[in-house]
Amino acid sequence: MASKSNFSVVIDVGTAKMAAFAGFKNEHGKMEILASAKVPAKGIKRGVVLNIEEAASSVEQLLEKIQHQVDGKITRVDLSYAGQPLKIASYKASRYTSGEGVVTQADVDGLFGEVQTLEHDEDFKILHIIPQTFLVDGEPADMSPVGAIGQKIEAAFKLLVVPEIYIANFRRVFDRVGVELGEVILAPLAAAEAALTDDEKELGAILLDIGAGTTKLAVYHEGVMIHTAVIPFGGEVVTKDIKEGCSILPKWAEQLKVQYGQALGDFADERKVVTIPGHNGWEPKEISFKSLAFIIQARLEEIIDSVYYQIEKSGITDQLGSGIVISGGTSELNNLVSLVKFRTGMDARIAFPVITPVNKPKNFGDSGYLTALGLLKLALEKTDPAPKKKVKKEKKKKESRFSPWLKGVVQGVLDYVDDDEDVALK
Repeated sequence: MASKSNFSVVIDVGTAKMAAFAGFKNEHGKMEILASAKVPAKGIKRGVVLNIEEAASSVEQLLEKIQHQVDGKITRVDLSYAGQPLKIASYKASRYTSGEGVVTQADVDGLFGEVQTLEHDEDFKILHIIPQTFLVDGEPADMSPVGAIGQKIEAAFKLLVVPEIYIANFRRVFDRVGVELGEVILAPLAAAEAALTDDEKELGAILLDIGAGTTKLAVYHEGVMIHTAVIPFGGEVVTKDIKEGCSILPKWAEQLKVQYGQALGDFADERKVVTIPGHNGWEPKEISFKSLAFIIQARLEEIIDSVYYQIEKSGITDQLGSGIVISGGTSELNNLVSLVKFRTGMDARIAFPVITPVNKPKNFGDSGYLTALGLLKLALEKTDPAPKKKVKKEKKKKESRFSPWLKGVVQGVLDYVDDDEDVALK
């Protein structure tokens, strides 16, 4: 029982809800979940804090629910981040080996240290440093190159950079609650840890998380995260379109989407209608399932096209053997998988947890907990979501459905770019 007092707590912060897990790693190295909770999110919009007091109130309510389920005081919490602007940079570093022609841990640490000390845009901070490839004397090496024989080691990295103020605001929220803010992990990377298998990451897969305020994705190939993005709209804009298209209150629009909505208008039954109650003297209103579905489909197509544009920016659209794994609250819409397949030409499935803890709470399969589950895994491992294997293959150029995008990187030069641009490794 002693190990249960040494638990980790994680919170996935979304626009609509906050979800939390508490857990620990037992003597066999297996994850055990001690507590889970979910509350409506307040003071958060599209992944960033807008009102510190409201956000702190939601966090406090969530942690109180967790505290009632665990022994010991909660002092530190790891957090997911899904805000904008997210910047992606590429960097190459090299050094001569120090271990008599053998790569040592000090050599690898030195490469990471060089990246960590890089100057970057004012008011931004590096959230993740993710290795892409290692070369030893010009030859591809494993992603754990310690022990390889060679005189020179080279590494290519992806850097994920976010505004310092957004992280500082979350720290202020947790200060209000009296809890230390621990590691901050980009939300799509955490979700991928829970929803993608190692085989899917190896073959090539996309984790697509359509939340209320943002749509997040992470692209994996040969075990490596090669591209990620946060698109600043999600399920909320679908609800807004229903509200405006049907001239109804937001609460009815959300209820229509959740209970009767689907992603393909052609599949909806035009004979079925739902009646919206009248109010303040207005007559009740009838809305057909088919009209509702076409409103939803139009906005989802816009979201999916934005996602596909980001997938193309990875440069390996034709090498993603597994396809798209869809998570988030919007993933529960009927026929969404079919729409994603149609718009992207890629295979797709709905996400489910691929992590197998010793115990599974009743809500373990709830899509609203998926990112928190991956976050807990990373918290217990205390590592970045880094690749397990090497890899370097020739990338084949594919004709883009959209306008051309910038590629190129000069070794040793750090070049920050916004989400609608890219720097690719050569």
